[in-house]
Formats: sequence, structure tokens, C-alpha cells
Amino acid sequence: MDSFHPFTFSPLSFVLAPVYAPLMESENNRINLSSGTPWEPLIGFSRLIKVGDHIFISGTTASNAKGEIFGVGDPYLQTKRVIENVRTALEGVGAKLSDVVRTRMFVTDLTKLEHYARAHREFFEKIRPAATMLQVARLVDARMLINMEVDAVVGAKEVVEQRLSRY
Repeated sequence: MDSFHPFTFSPLSFVLAPVYAPLMESENNRINLSSGTPWEPLIGFSRLIKVGDHIFISGTTASNAKGEIFGVGDPYLQTKRVIENVRTALEGVGAKLSDVVRTRMFVTDLTKLEHYARAHREFFEKIRPAATMLQVARLVDARMLINMEVDAVVGAKEVVEQRLSRY
């Protein structure tokens, strides 16, 4: 179990997603997808939940299927890897990054904001999801610098920009 972390995302697990394709056709079905780590049944969570057009992805880190941390010490590289892992998860259920409506970033050092932000912007500049970034004391592995939760809604056709008159 030392090579697995509770919030590790395994991109390879979503290769099996097409098996669930017939179930996804019904709006009323809840699809729970697992990455196969032993932590999911231990804690009682799923890597990804899909209900109708709504997708919820649990905290995702910059790790691979073996639990190895990518980009140790580099918040920019880790953020890019996290979003690449998220993209793989979304593609596993027929969605894409343009379907993302919210990101929640839990980071270990807000003084590195520009590095997390640059990577986030590279993927989401045109999509512009609602986003939150919070500093946490530590993630499950001290080498992890970011953990991201993502919500998506499949089927939005176009981004329409509007500005609030008062905020």
C-alpha cells in the first residue's frame, strides 16, 4: 500500500470506461468509476461520479498509476499533470476539458500562485470555469503540491462572456 495514495488518480483505469457506455445513456443512472486503488473502498469514495450530464472528479494529484509523483518540487509541472489526469478521466466517460465548469485547487504554498495559475490558464483560458484555490497545510504525500477537484457538465455548446454590473 505504500505506493498508493488516497487521492492518486490512475489514468489507466479509465481504459475500461467504454464498458460502462450503455449505462451512461440513461439520465437516471449514477456511474461510479474507480481507479482501482485500495484506498477507494477503504475510505468509501469513487474517483469519478457521472449522473446524467454531470461529472464530479475526486481530488486528483500529479501521480501515475503506480502512485509515483510527477514533477516533484515543481508546482507548474504538477498542475499540468493534474489537469492531464483530469482530461484522461473526462475522456473515459465521453467528456472533455471544455465541459469543465468548476475547479477547486488545494495547494501547499500560495506564494507559488503564479506557477499554479499559469498551468491552469494554459488549459482553461478560453473555458474559464469557476475556480477556487486554497492553501492547505499538507497533502497525503509531502511531495504533492496540488490536489484538484473538478466538476463538469457535458453538452455546453458555447462560452458566453458577461460582466456583472456590480460585484
